Amino acid sequence: MELIKCFKALSDKTRLRLLYVLRRYELNVNEIVQVVEMIQSGVSRHLKILLESGLLSSRRDGSFMYYSASRNDFINAFIVLADNSSEMGEIRKDLIKAGEMIKIRQNMTRRFFKTVAPHWDQLKKQVFGNFDINSKVLEIISFQGSISDLGCGTGELIEKLSGQTRFKIIGIDSSSEMLEQARLRLLGKENTELRLGELEHLPMRNKEIHTVIMNMVLHHISQPELPLQEAYRILKPGGIFILSDFDIHDQVKIRELMGGAWSGFEKEQIKTWLTETGFLLKKTDSFPVNQGLSINIFTAEKPKA
Repeated sequence: MELIKCFKALSDKTRLRLLYVLRRYELNVNEIVQVVEMIQSGVSRHLKILLESGLLSSRRDGSFMYYSASRNDFINAFIVLADNSSEMGEIRKDLIKAGEMIKIRQNMTRRFFKTVAPHWDQLKKQVFGNFDINSKVLEIISFQGSISDLGCGTGELIEKLSGQTRFKIIGIDSSSEMLEQARLRLLGKENTELRLGELEHLPMRNKEIHTVIMNMVLHHISQPELPLQEAYRILKPGGIFILSDFDIHDQVKIRELMGGAWSGFEKEQIKTWLTETGFLLKKTDSFPVNQGLSINIFTAEKPKA
């Protein structure tokens, strides 16, 4: 990273605003246009300068390119210096608008699950074919303590887990409709508990759980790094985190069928997020499923000290 190029890039007020917003949120061009209230060509020009300076990174998802601030010491130090600048009032307004963009994505997800909840298990079979991802997850778990299934949906995995352990299993989901399906499925399962809550702000204590599972959920989350940080927070030191999701794909029909904010993720992206959160990646397994798709399962550990 060339410092002179970075300072030149940030000498423009609009680019400073963009850096602040994209340090907090990962947005596409259309969303950025609405936040800073500029024409698309102007926004694209500023994004190009920030990318060339190394201050931003980008990744493609479907037909959209998403932008976020790079993670380095220079940006952190610069933000501290700029916090008292005269532009902070406008930047705070930008951050509020960007937060609204994320809420729009989240509301779309809620509406989707409200509609598909009664048919969710059948929809998954159309996509997964004969592949039983729950069995793959069960093979990894050591059953040495409490378990939390984040984004538990209709409780299919929890039902299988409950028959394998006497320890408590806590399922959390943001959809009341999906949880209603789970409650019907888990009647009589005394070692299970269901909680309504956002995965970005889990209704759980620090260091509460021995094993955390996030099974085919992350592609539904507008800000994927936040649930990983929350999983880290609630895990006991030495606890295991099991994360599964689609490898990145370009199948529009699958995204329409299964919903989701993202078309899967590249392995290296997930590995980077896990490492930056503080996890030690233990292994990664990949499996082909129906429709030419692949699923990656990551097993990570929260360090003991």
